[in-house]
Amino acid sequence: MTADPLAARRAPWCLMYHSVGDPSDDPYFVTVGPERLAAQLRWLNRHGLTGVSMRELLAARAAGRDRRLVGLTFDDGYADFLELAVPALRQHGHTATVFVLPGRLGGSNAWDLEGPRKPLLDADGIREAAAAGMEIGSHGLRHVDLTTVDEGELAREVGESRALLAELTGTPPVGFCYPYGAVDPRAIRTVRHTGYAYACAVDPGPHAGPHALPRAYIGHRDTAPRLHAKRLLHAARPIPLADPEYPDRREHPEYPGPREHPDRTDRIPQLPQSEPYPLTETPGGNS
Repeated sequence: MTADPLAARRAPWCLMYHSVGDPSDDPYFVTVGPERLAAQLRWLNRHGLTGVSMRELLAARAAGRDRRLVGLTFDDGYADFLELAVPALRQHGHTATVFVLPGRLGGSNAWDLEGPRKPLLDADGIREAAAAGMEIGSHGLRHVDLTTVDEGELAREVGESRALLAELTGTPPVGFCYPYGAVDPRAIRTVRHTGYAYACAVDPGPHAGPHALPRAYIGHRDTAPRLHAKRLLHAARPIPLADPEYPDRREHPEYPGPREHPDRTDRIPQLPQSEPYPLTETPGGNS
């Protein structure tokens, strides 16, 4: 197998949450019940893992101290993050990053065409989450697909959201998260040049890098066996991170071509056929 000179750094294991509440009326499967969230956090504890914010994870990674750390992220900035997630995180000794929408403070998830309207954090809620030890990151201004907008709107979504959050919290956010997980080299370059230290995607494919970090979707059906399987999948199929100067690895002059990952699928347990998602699932329409 040809060595890949661009794959010296591998993506850390990061979990992607959204809302915490009643999952029964959610067509997008992005809501986790409070009891299930508590069980998932206890699962981390039992396995000697600590969930931390992305800022903490990447700082520890740079110092070589991230072996037992897992990134925990919550997209969209729902008000239930403060009401239900923060108490559970603190009770079990974890922290997290919440990616918020400063252009919709105190509003709702109006971008979701189906399902119930859910309130979003307002300015006081964001400050309270930060005071509780959680990292505040930007999810853009209004939750739009950045790959579909013109240069001016892209700059506003990325830059104005950072400025507003800096004014609101007193500290410019270092992290960004792409709405819908939609990412391309133009969006990555804009996020990087705006001053963000990192950015989170969902499944960025060849764009994976410090400003397009992949994450594993977590839903209400993720019980202990599924979490274990997802952890094994992450270890068995490591994702290489691109050079920050080349948001698409294929553009790098030393890119050797597609790289096959070692075949270790025999170590990954099979999920029950009744489960609606495969191990690499992404939620529908709501990142």
